[in-house]
Amino acid sequence: MEEKLNHLIEHELELKGAIAGVSIRDATTGEKVYGHMGDIRLRPASNMKLLTAAAALAVLGEDYTFTTDVLTESSIINNQLNGDLFLKGKGDPTLLPEDFDRFAKKVKANGIDVIDGDIVADDTWYDDVRLSPDLVWSDEHWYYGAQISALTASPDEDFDAGTVIVEVAPGDAGDLPAVAVTPDTTYVQVENNAKTVASSGDEDLTLNRVHGKNTITINGTIPAGSASVKEWMAVWEPTGYALDLFRKALERQGVLWTGELKTGQAPEKADGIYTNESITLSELLVPFMKLSNNTHVEILVKEMGKVVHNEGSWEKGLEVVETEMEKLGLNMDTSVIRDGSGISHMNLLAPDEISILLHNVQGVEWFQAYLNALPAAGKPDRMEGGTLRGRMNDRDVQAKTGTIEGVSTLSGYLKTEGGGEFIFSIMLNNLLDEENGPAVEDKIVAVIANQ
Repeated sequence: MEEKLNHLIEHELELKGAIAGVSIRDATTGEKVYGHMGDIRLRPASNMKLLTAAAALAVLGEDYTFTTDVLTESSIINNQLNGDLFLKGKGDPTLLPEDFDRFAKKVKANGIDVIDGDIVADDTWYDDVRLSPDLVWSDEHWYYGAQISALTASPDEDFDAGTVIVEVAPGDAGDLPAVAVTPDTTYVQVENNAKTVASSGDEDLTLNRVHGKNTITINGTIPAGSASVKEWMAVWEPTGYALDLFRKALERQGVLWTGELKTGQAPEKADGIYTNESITLSELLVPFMKLSNNTHVEILVKEMGKVVHNEGSWEKGLEVVETEMEKLGLNMDTSVIRDGSGISHMNLLAPDEISILLHNVQGVEWFQAYLNALPAAGKPDRMEGGTLRGRMNDRDVQAKTGTIEGVSTLSGYLKTEGGGEFIFSIMLNNLLDEENGPAVEDKIVAVIANQ
């Protein structure tokens, strides 16, 4: 194996001028059986999620859930609430439009037809820093750069919190294409400058969100008769997005109010009208890890900070991650962690450290939930194969992918054709095109698997 891997790494054209860090261990003993620059700090991209997921399971537990509260400190007399109604978020990234309908129904069921006061969105469970420190500015309008708030909403069951789905469908040639936003919300406005061209024309649409606003611009062309184009776009200030969904749900229930819609903090002595509980952490890990959801992981970082240090911030949450990694045998003195998702180009981890983690977590009680969340090579179902559903169809591999500009990574577990089991971490940095990284990783995995 060593000779074949050395030859592959030395002669692979995609690696000319790049850095390839590889660490391979016996899955049972943890013995390192191959290394190539395995002790060199490299950018992990989404392989960083392997650390954060492990920390979250260790600190919060498999059965951990997020709650969202509908609260008031006022009396209800003759179907009128004499004061403010509060919607307090505590980090749940899985709230869907129908959940806000349920909240509104609970308000109505408590005998409230009129609110003589304000409707207040409370996101103070976490701090008000919305974006991780090294997020590239051009990523902030895409789903993977969504803002982090303790009160947020998702458009579908992928749970891309803090986003809306924008669908552009062609009209007749020369006409504007049709645009639909899901969920139905007035929080986002669309400026449609696109054009439907002849069926022989090119699809060349550009979607963007104006910085600091919730105006989504659509420019370019879409051919008549072609399939619609869908994009998941991050909103500006997800707290207001969740509040708007709650407002519309209350309107559908016929609940009126005299005051304003605003953000604020619920009084500590407020009483609960309704408390919603999310799916468990082990269930959330599936879309989180399979689909590599950045918003989930950054929320988990802040939640760990809140639970352990009573501060829902990146600083305190990452302190927890580092502490838990040290407990699992990693040397954090030689690593740099700037976020939970790996989107930062300042994160630095050695492949050896990742392979140590993957070996050591096999002995903890939550390992099956961790392993179950990893993408499985060649499995066509999105919630099984995840980001590996189109790769290594003939391999028994469960691993986490990672991609940022110039970086491609893959770390996980594999079973060989001869019945052996290995742990591997492959980190390719300084690539001219990160999209070519997976093919190189698959070649390396094939060498290991043929043992």
